[in-house]
Amino acid sequence: MSKSRSKARKAKAKAPVAPAPRTRRDMLRLGGYGAAAAVGVVGVGFWGASSFSAYGKEHDLSRVGEAPMTVVQIHDPQCPTCTALQKQTRAALRDFDEGEITYLIADIKTPEGAAFARKYRVPHVTLLLFDKDGELQQTIQGLQQASQLSETFASQKAALR
Repeated sequence: MSKSRSKARKAKAKAPVAPAPRTRRDMLRLGGYGAAAAVGVVGVGFWGASSFSAYGKEHDLSRVGEAPMTVVQIHDPQCPTCTALQKQTRAALRDFDEGEITYLIADIKTPEGAAFARKYRVPHVTLLLFDKDGELQQTIQGLQQASQLSETFASQKAALR
């Protein structure tokens, strides 16, 4: 092969190749990906908004006394024992109908939660049981199993009738 021919081939190989023009099919495919992404973003946004709403409602300590019985957990979010108590309490509350018992959290890392704990002179890893008038009826300290909590809640609920 001659030198001029090999130079021409190298030059041709190095030349940028123009991308193929986009077809209608390509545009529709991209549109489908965009629609799927939009649905995903909306779904995540809805989940986030509903989670935040539930979080806010659960931390609203002005709701004490709203239901026939209210359970308030004095909670430190960085405490593994508090998190375990929260899990056991939620499991125990599944034995009751919605609206029978209101479950609230007094997060001691917030000013409102810390003030609530000081008012009742209790440390974290504590459950406070209130009646429908917002009067403290019982204090449960320490980690408890869901079955124990369920029995305690049921007996307290029966006593409040």
